[in-house]
Amino acid sequence: MYKKILSLLFTVMPILTFAQEKGLDQQIDKAFGNATGWFVNFIFYQIPITSDIKIYWVLFPLIIGASYFTIYFKFINFTGFFTSINIVRGKYDDIDHHESLEETGISTPGEDIKGTIAIENHEGEVTHFQALTAALSATVGLGNIAGVAIAVSIGGAGATFWMIIAGFLGMASKFVECTLGVKYRDIDENGTVYGGPMYYLTKGLKSKGYEKLGKVLAALFAIFVIGGSFGGGNMFQVNQAFQLVENITGGDSSFLHGKGWLFGLVMAVLVGIVIIGGIKKIAKVTDKIVPFMVVIYVAASLFVILSNYDMIGDAFLQIYNGAFSPEGVVGGAVGVLVQGFRRAAFSNEAGIGSASIAHSAVKTKFAASEGMVALLEPFIDTVVVCTMTALVLVITGNVTAENASLNDAQAILLTSGAFASVISWFPYVLTIAVVLFAFSTMISWSYYGFQGWAFLFGRTKKMEYTYKIIFLLFIVVGAAASLGSVIGFSDAMIFAMLVPNMIGLVILAPKVKEELNKYMAAIKPNKS
Repeated sequence: MYKKILSLLFTVMPILTFAQEKGLDQQIDKAFGNATGWFVNFIFYQIPITSDIKIYWVLFPLIIGASYFTIYFKFINFTGFFTSINIVRGKYDDIDHHESLEETGISTPGEDIKGTIAIENHEGEVTHFQALTAALSATVGLGNIAGVAIAVSIGGAGATFWMIIAGFLGMASKFVECTLGVKYRDIDENGTVYGGPMYYLTKGLKSKGYEKLGKVLAALFAIFVIGGSFGGGNMFQVNQAFQLVENITGGDSSFLHGKGWLFGLVMAVLVGIVIIGGIKKIAKVTDKIVPFMVVIYVAASLFVILSNYDMIGDAFLQIYNGAFSPEGVVGGAVGVLVQGFRRAAFSNEAGIGSASIAHSAVKTKFAASEGMVALLEPFIDTVVVCTMTALVLVITGNVTAENASLNDAQAILLTSGAFASVISWFPYVLTIAVVLFAFSTMISWSYYGFQGWAFLFGRTKKMEYTYKIIFLLFIVVGAAASLGSVIGFSDAMIFAMLVPNMIGLVILAPKVKEELNKYMAAIKPNKS
């Protein structure tokens, strides 16, 4: 199989070289944009609030849903925080000992397996910590580095405050969707786990009397997650990583200039080695890479912040004042709020449903235990990492109106420059981190996309390898081509995932409360 994948990748190289020379990628991009522009415009339609302020409609279900879950579950994003940390530490492993459970008796769409928490002595595939890192690897990345730079450039320092608020609210959404991911997952006779919104939408909504609605929403989600995996979770990642590598190695004079296909080929081979092994192999890689990346990035951020310790108080004052009484930024107070919430949503994906796919593979007999673990994600991703980036930018004086028109590629260089002003050699470390961020995001999104693919086309080995080969080819194409419309369409598909997912989350919230009560009762003796 590895030889077949390598031969396909090498076959596509001359095609990409020809495409770059002839500008074929731009022609494809234009044609694709004309065909899919309506969908992108619909998903990213902005509702005009004032003459200066427009708000993406997709933010409303995310914010309203997260606020509803926060209240419905009695602020679990705060009250359950330390319990979540203890679960990851393994404090309650003796209670959650992964024994086999009875089948739920609810058939999956293909009628090929009964839905269970665990069957035939299969316990799941990864630990709580591995599930957390696998999901974090898909969210901690370019959004935390480039996205934050854009948010504070447009919305000023005050956007950071609303980013933090959005992160705290998103913790409740992650808790709900990841609890459901485990509750309604499937585990086949080989122990392979299939889970995520596709399954809790079909089985969960059927149990509530909405069988037809569940099937439609699940199919839509599966289509969107496949599209999102090829673009936003793949092509965008490798494209941005290549741009930074090319820049750090000399820009137009770099030995890599015009050789995006070569960078893409190397990344495709490395990703291929990991994803052929499935979620267990993915988890083994991410549980090493993700903590390493986050620690390095946070450590460097802390060094920059503490090196300017006399400016920390002023930075927080700018963030607080800018959140409520902004001056000289685009759109005033509402604009600052929108930028903060928008970038937080892009960064942590709470409510999108993607993370529940990775979390569903956990070894547990209590669905809510993994929901509790998952609520740590937005905290780490947005409240910690994004805030660190924002503080570095504020302290180093990079929050200016002149930077308000930056795109992602330019914004990542802005963040790199902010670090370089204090740590001259850090742009090289950041480049390595970005490549690792892109790598870990791609392997996690390959798993997400495959789960959607398997739901629609079956779980055969042939279907599995078909998806993975297509995914690897898109890595090479993404690094070599300037496919702006394709990436825009794929990003739209990621946000389209929230529509069917959020409908299901709201309807199934009472089921989550049952699971939470069951788990809290089980661990109560150990908490005292």
